Amino acid sequence: MSDSQYTSLEHKIDKLIKLCHQLHKENSALLKKESDWNIERSELTQKNEHAVKQIKEMIDRLKKLEKHS
Repeated sequence: MSDSQYTSLEHKIDKLIKLCHQLHKENSALLKKESDWNIERSELTQKNEHAVKQIKEMIDRLKKLEKHS
């Protein structure tokens, strides 16, 4: 192999290493976003369940009021 071929190969390897580092950073960022979305989803699900419970309680109270009138 000639010096120019070694140099070319070295540049290609450097590019691959940089690409691997970049992809690793992007993957880490995406995993963080996924975690954040899952946390937010869980919080919204809990809020929704709480709201449904409150609405059911209000309906029950309204039904009781209706029976007493």
